[in-house]
Amino acid sequence: VQLQASGGGLVQAGDSLRLSCAASGRTVSRNGMGWFRQAPGKERELVAAINWSADSTLYADSVKGRFTISRDNAKNTVYLQMNSLKYEDTAVYYCAGRGYSMLSSDYDYWGQGTLVTVSS
Repeated sequence: VQLQASGGGLVQAGDSLRLSCAASGRTVSRNGMGWFRQAPGKERELVAAINWSADSTLYADSVKGRFTISRDNAKNTVYLQMNSLKYEDTAVYYCAGRGYSMLSSDYDYWGQGTLVTVSS
């Protein structure tokens, strides 16, 4: 499975962005998916995860109420809608596949990352 993340960019605090993660090579419709991020000098952390049927989600406390994870299994794609962005959301965002956990080690597939930069 190849995961292609896109949608990152440079925005101002308070703006919104939507990240997309398109899977290819095989369907991920029966797999949990997640978004992680890693800021300079910090460890990779879970941002949000969604189970295969989209009826259960996990969020980091720091993004609850601002970010929403969703998926379109027909398109083999997972999204991360990010609203009210803050400077501290600046990081490289990674899409991860076949897992549903706070732990990065529980995921089998990883995308290449997309950079989100939020100016204050």
